[in-house]
Amino acid sequence: MITIIAAVAENNALGKDNKLIWHLPADLKRFKKVTANHHVIMGRKTFESLGKPLPNRTNIIVTRNTNFTAQNCIVVNSLQQALESVKNDESPFILGGAEIYKQAIKIADKLDITFVHHKFEADVFFPEINKSIWKETSRKNFKADEKNNYNYSFVTFERI
Repeated sequence: MITIIAAVAENNALGKDNKLIWHLPADLKRFKKVTANHHVIMGRKTFESLGKPLPNRTNIIVTRNTNFTAQNCIVVNSLQQALESVKNDESPFILGGAEIYKQAIKIADKLDITFVHHKFEADVFFPEINKSIWKETSRKNFKADEKNNYNYSFVTFERI
């Protein structure tokens, strides 16, 4: 079951200048819990924005740069190669960025989306979720609080 996991604003914004635009500790906590002990697939720019491999996960970096290396990570040159390297994981996660999401949404089984109920200025965006392909199967809504500055929802979609 290949799962795309992302935090997405109302206008499908993902980030700007290779950084997240918002800070939602509840989303980060959930992300850590959900992806722990699994393979996580990400593009090189996403990896570089993190600055280091995510702990307690097998980090796979997709890049066209055949000379790119990253300590304690698996580096591949295509999403297909990344997927071949996760065959022993029943639930690998695709972490982005935008170009990887664009490719992966065509083949993923599940979308695990945190919708941030706000519009942001961005330079990278999540692909449209086509409701004729994806069915919403769960939703939990949360109000902004002292730690989380925006209303948000954890939403799961499954391929129809």
